[in-house]
Amino acid sequence: MTHDFFSPQLSRRTLLKGLGAGLLGATILRPRIFAEAAAAARPTANGPTIATTYGKVRGFMDQGMAVFKGIPYGADTAKRRFQSPLPPAPWLDVKDTLSFGPRAPQPGNGRSSASSLTGPDDPVSEDCLYLNLWTPGTDRAKRPVMVYIHGGGYNSLSANDVLYDGVRLCQRGDVVVVTLNHRLNAFGYLYLAELGGKEFADSGNTGQLDLILALQWVRDNIASFGGDPERVLIFGQSGGGAKNACLMGMPSAMGLFQRAASSSGETVTASKPETATARAESVLKRLGLSRDRIAEIKTIPMEKLIEASRASSYYGPVLDGGVLPRHPFAPDAPAFSAKIPFMVHTNHDEACLLIGRGNPAMFDLTWTNLRENLAKYSEKMGSLNLDDVIALYRREHPQYSASEVFFGATTDSRDWRPALCEIERRAALPAGSAPTYSSEMRWGSPTDGGKWRACHALDLPLMFDNVTLSNRMTGTGPEAYAMADQISSTYIAFARTGNPNNPKIPHWPAYDLAHRSTMVFDVTSRVMDDPRGAERRLFSPIPYENPGT
Repeated sequence: MTHDFFSPQLSRRTLLKGLGAGLLGATILRPRIFAEAAAAARPTANGPTIATTYGKVRGFMDQGMAVFKGIPYGADTAKRRFQSPLPPAPWLDVKDTLSFGPRAPQPGNGRSSASSLTGPDDPVSEDCLYLNLWTPGTDRAKRPVMVYIHGGGYNSLSANDVLYDGVRLCQRGDVVVVTLNHRLNAFGYLYLAELGGKEFADSGNTGQLDLILALQWVRDNIASFGGDPERVLIFGQSGGGAKNACLMGMPSAMGLFQRAASSSGETVTASKPETATARAESVLKRLGLSRDRIAEIKTIPMEKLIEASRASSYYGPVLDGGVLPRHPFAPDAPAFSAKIPFMVHTNHDEACLLIGRGNPAMFDLTWTNLRENLAKYSEKMGSLNLDDVIALYRREHPQYSASEVFFGATTDSRDWRPALCEIERRAALPAGSAPTYSSEMRWGSPTDGGKWRACHALDLPLMFDNVTLSNRMTGTGPEAYAMADQISSTYIAFARTGNPNNPKIPHWPAYDLAHRSTMVFDVTSRVMDDPRGAERRLFSPIPYENPGT
């Protein structure tokens, strides 16, 4: 089952009335009821028909927006497993694009922690190179284009989620929205070049090559959908932000986008070939394949390879000297992407979800057991004395509980630190380089008594202005809608001009090493200079590397 919504004849207001649940409006809509009822309201192909470079596609209308779901941008990857992707085969008949394409192969159900969806999982297939598009018009009006790359690390999830519905962004900003699926985990990032030779030369970065192919499709076709190929923003959260940061370090991606944004997912370095090869060997061992039988990995059943991908806890880009010739942001920011404006965002309390969801005991720490628990998550704190770390947080934040000290220190060392590396290294580029904008969110989730604070993924429904559709973490109070108003307007402004300033927020200066100006998103947003200065000075001397290196 795919989660598509709304017949063109069935508006969201009509759908609400038909639910018969006594609902008064969108702000009190129950997301589960909404998702289930909407999934039953299948769109019909009475939208515009557009000619692409591979064939004609016909979409449907949703609240005045033209929607196309499941447009092929690449061929079936099963036929080129571990190789660079190819464009799709052309088609002669008009293709109805009414539902999402399959998710990429992966363990799990492929749903974001911020999603409100319930029900059956989407189908999975190696034939997964499909994109989805929302547009206010097919009139060649040269609207800004917002290409969203989904999170889930490099391992999981998909764009097939109500969370990423593009209607609201189109309505709010007169923009074109694109989302897409691509290869993940072992299918997209298993480095076999050292073991299998030239045939596998690109295998460590095929997931990134899929993204480049999708952006080439946008370059070649977006004008027919009302978009401007010279005003393309790539934006993404968590793993999507990391993929975007990596694209900033890939020469072959240059010219395909003119602005970039990364939220809560930074890629400073890539895996060394030797580290990536060791991961590949663990997968081969799980499959029972020796090096002289490596060719068999191209044809083993998809399900068997999904299971074998569990042999490694990390997948990501590999410094292969070809597709990825340098680390994305180490030891410095790449000069060849210096002309691209870059917006880097984090949430103030990322670890509340990233650690707390799997280890709820961290919400009930005492000053007696804080240190021993902090030691379990201190790999990014280097040789720092943990007593000194705790003392700094207690001094800078005397109101913090023991758990808040834990989440502050783990967020700052593990999640905020790589974002800061990117921001500071961009700020060190020569004069005349494009600006970098730094932001953090301090508005916290109201759910579960506020325990999640400004956690990882909280900003997802806010950037898409989709609180009504996906409010598991945001709730549906007026503050959630006020935050969505600010944050979605900021992304739209950045897509339009390369500058995030807009009437919904105070003036936001670009980041420089003299002031370190940072937008702090809250109910009343404000700009702060060096807002976590003590924490920055504490962790900056420690060399940073990604977990996959």
